[in-house]
Amino acid sequence: MDRRDYLDEADEDDFAHLVEAARKMRLAAAPVKAAAPAAPPHDTARVELQSAASIVPQTIEWLWPGWLARGRLHLLGGQPGAGKTTLALEFAAIISSGGVWPDGVGTKQASVVIWSGEDDPADTLVPRLIAAGADLRRVHFVRGAREDDRSRGFDPARDMSALEKEVQRVGDVALVVIDPVALVATKDSHKNAETRRDLQPLADLCGATDAAALGVHHLAKGTAGREPQERLIGSLAFAAVARVVLIAAKQAGQEGDAPERRILMRAKSNIGPDQSGFAYRLEQIELEQHAGVFASRAVWGEPIGGTARDALADAERLADERRPVEKAKDFLLELLADGPIGPKQVKSAADGNGHSWATIRRAKDALRVEARKTGFGDEWAWSLPKALTSSEDAHDNEVSIFGAE
Repeated sequence: MDRRDYLDEADEDDFAHLVEAARKMRLAAAPVKAAAPAAPPHDTARVELQSAASIVPQTIEWLWPGWLARGRLHLLGGQPGAGKTTLALEFAAIISSGGVWPDGVGTKQASVVIWSGEDDPADTLVPRLIAAGADLRRVHFVRGAREDDRSRGFDPARDMSALEKEVQRVGDVALVVIDPVALVATKDSHKNAETRRDLQPLADLCGATDAAALGVHHLAKGTAGREPQERLIGSLAFAAVARVVLIAAKQAGQEGDAPERRILMRAKSNIGPDQSGFAYRLEQIELEQHAGVFASRAVWGEPIGGTARDALADAERLADERRPVEKAKDFLLELLADGPIGPKQVKSAADGNGHSWATIRRAKDALRVEARKTGFGDEWAWSLPKALTSSEDAHDNEVSIFGAE
C-alpha cells in the first residue's frame, strides 16, 4: 500500500497502522501451506547389555529385618488416627538411639532426616521423639531450601536432588522420612506413569545414599475389601515403586469397654515376607524435663499373624459393630444423668431413638450401669455408677484430647 500525497505528516502514524493492518489481513487470507514433515531424528543411543554371569549376588542390608531395608523406598499407609506419624517417629527414635525393634532385634545407631509438611517440630515432632527415646543429636529436620541466595520452603517435588546432597553431607543417615509422600507427586497422582516419574527422584536418593526412605501415606475412603496396596490414595504407582508397603489400622476392642488397639502389618514386600505384624497402642505422657508438654508414643504389643487385608477387614468390621454401642452408651449416659429409671422406660426411650435392646444391654454392661430393686414390689431401676458422671468418662481415654497421628 502506497502512501497518498493527501496524507500530511500529522497522519504518518495512522498510515503506518493502516499498512500493518492490511499486511495482517493479507496473511490471514493467504492459503496455509502445509509444513514439510520433519525428518526423523537420528537415533544415536546405544543399548548396553551385561551378562548375568558378571553380576555378583548381594545380600540386602536391613535396618529392621523384613521391614526396613537400606537403599529402598517404603510406604507407611493407614487410616486416620492410626498413628502413622507417631510410628514413623518411633522408627526414627529406634534408629537414632540404636534401640530395639518390636521383635527384639537391635539396630546400629545412625542418623535420621525428617521432612514433615503437616506437623511442627517444636510442639509435636520433637516431643514425640523425646517420648520415644530418640537421640535428638542424630535427628535432622528439613526446614527449608535456598535458591538464588533466597530462602524458601522445601518442596519435595523439586528439591529431592538437593536433599540427596545434604543426606550425603551428614554421612551416616540410615532413614529419610517424607510425611506426607503424596506431595512428591506434583502432577496427576492418579496417573501411573506421571506418579512413577515423580517418585523416581526419591527412589534415586535411596540408591545414592544407601538410606531407607519411608513415605507416610493415607488410605482412600470407600475402598474396604480391596488389597491394602490398592487402597492407598492416588495411583497404584505409589505401591508399585515402593519395595515394602506397611499398613497401620485401628482395631476396636471386642468388648464394649475394651480399649482400642492398633496394628502394623506388612501388606507388600518385593524383598522379604509380606505378612504378619505387631499390635501397638498409643499413650500420652508428660515429658519429664518439660513440664506441661505432652506427647504420644507407641507401646508395642504382641505379634500378629495373617495378612494385612484380613487384619484391615477385621478392624473395619469391629469398628462397624462398635459404632452402635458407642451411640447407645451416649444415649444411656444422657438418659440416666438425672437419676435412676426403670428398664421399661429405658426400653421405650431406646425404641424411640432407634437403639435395639441387645445394643442397649451391651452398652449397659460397658458402662457398668447398676440395676437395683426400688423397694416397690418387683420393680427395678437402672442408674449410673457413682464414678461415672460424664460421657467423657465412658470412653477410652488412653489417648487424651491432644490426639495422635
